[in-house]
Amino acid sequence: MRRISKLTRVAVGVASLALAATACGGTSGDNGGSGGSKENLGLAIAYDIGGKGDQSFNDAAFAGLTKAKDEFGYKTADVEPTEGETDADKEQRLASLARQGYNPVIGVGFAYGPAMKAVAAKYPKTTFGIVDSVVEGDNVTSLVFAEEQASYLAGVAAAKATKTKTVGFVGGVDIPLIHKFQAGFEQGVKATDPKVKVIPQYLTQTAEEGGFSSPDKGKAAAEGQIEKKADVIYQAAGLSGQGVIEAAAKAKVWAIGVDSDQYQQEALAAYKDYILTSALKDVGGAVYTLAKSVEDGKPLTGTQVFDLKVNGVGLSESNPKMAGIPGLTDAVNKAKEGITDGSIQVKTE
Repeated sequence: MRRISKLTRVAVGVASLALAATACGGTSGDNGGSGGSKENLGLAIAYDIGGKGDQSFNDAAFAGLTKAKDEFGYKTADVEPTEGETDADKEQRLASLARQGYNPVIGVGFAYGPAMKAVAAKYPKTTFGIVDSVVEGDNVTSLVFAEEQASYLAGVAAAKATKTKTVGFVGGVDIPLIHKFQAGFEQGVKATDPKVKVIPQYLTQTAEEGGFSSPDKGKAAAEGQIEKKADVIYQAAGLSGQGVIEAAAKAKVWAIGVDSDQYQQEALAAYKDYILTSALKDVGGAVYTLAKSVEDGKPLTGTQVFDLKVNGVGLSESNPKMAGIPGLTDAVNKAKEGITDGSIQVKTE
């Protein structure tokens, strides 16, 4: 059985995603694997669906890469996905990065699971990381998060902010990972006000159908929920979430962002007044932490869990309007304490 640990030096990616790990060490030079370079070029990340510019999940990973590049002064690489790609395409991408001499190589998203398992075995001296999935391998680090805990806090905020007693949840793809967001959100809503109705909706059944990469789908879903009187909508939909936020702003109702502090995102500045808060997931911190471990010559392995207790997830407080909603801040703080001390057990389904 693999070791499962909780990192204690992870900072939630609020605002500029200031990542609270410090110091640097020597670079391990030998990449290993057939055809591998002897020079360690540094961190490389392969993006998930939606790519860089999603103002959410992938951009958070890029913030971690930028932090590592600036601190360690080495070369980095970040590679975009292609539309309709297969596991073989992902395998080729990861292998290419390892072969060039990048270390660590991180796949951003659960979709890299099968490819990473195959490639890691071929490059045993390269440290691989995967976000949002657990992959077995002596040189693989699984970076997973307690998304349900951040979502619970988002549910508390939504229940305090709603005036219609109806809130919405928009998930990008109907998969277990996104079910965690829904489960935590609904539990937080009901624990705060049992009278509040939650309208859940998923955009697609598979990622290939565009659930994480189609703002138009997110916008249409949000508009439908607004017609049903939802005045707070929480989205866990990657790039599609931008459409949810746009629809909420145009209807002058609240949106709740995800992964990054979307109130602070420049591309969403036109809608920021209607972004109540964001359920944070410090993907950038996780990416940086793995890069630092390799730089220090002590690569992390096994499953690394980022939860509320280590600030791996959380809830943003950037929008000053939050403070003006009666009882919201106190309710969120009380929920944080309960989750951290174990008196509140958040569901994942």
